[in-house]
Amino acid sequence: MTAHTVSPDALAQPAPTQYADSTPGTTSARLLALLQDGQARHRLIEHAPEGRTDVVSALRGNALEQAAKCIVVRVKVTKKSSRYALAVVPGDRRVDLARLKELYDARHVSFADQATAERLSHCVSGSIVPFSFDPELELIVDPGLLEHQEIFFNAAELDLSLALHTEDYQRLAAPQVTPIAEPLTGTAS
Repeated sequence: MTAHTVSPDALAQPAPTQYADSTPGTTSARLLALLQDGQARHRLIEHAPEGRTDVVSALRGNALEQAAKCIVVRVKVTKKSSRYALAVVPGDRRVDLARLKELYDARHVSFADQATAERLSHCVSGSIVPFSFDPELELIVDPGLLEHQEIFFNAAELDLSLALHTEDYQRLAAPQVTPIAEPLTGTAS
């Protein structure tokens, strides 16, 4: 595992390291550019490929409650219209679908199918970032995740993660913050 720290002072310097898939136009490259342009305090962490929140948190060495678990949900507002949200909760919790249904005054809320989640997030399943780069995907974050100085998440790749200062995350992602998490009842993440 390798960690790279980037401070605002270092952003004026050219980046010495080419990161995993930083091909122009990829979600990873777009995210890293956003963080650099926004002078965000962050660290890159390379690790074995993994998308399960509990397992990747152990690889990164972060507490599970600091991990941003990112789930794309389908919100059926009327019989004929749906919208999508990126629900972000602490890694030790799960998305409360009943709360989202109430929040949107929706008929039904469910997890989006994998193809839709990957299309809207521009990430493969297991590496979805807590940022929305698609106007069809509204970003909603549970306040429990924001209680920590840093949050951790895969950086649109299964073998690369970010540790990002929470203040910088809120400033750059500008999420809607509302309680949308509930305790885990099983062991699956």
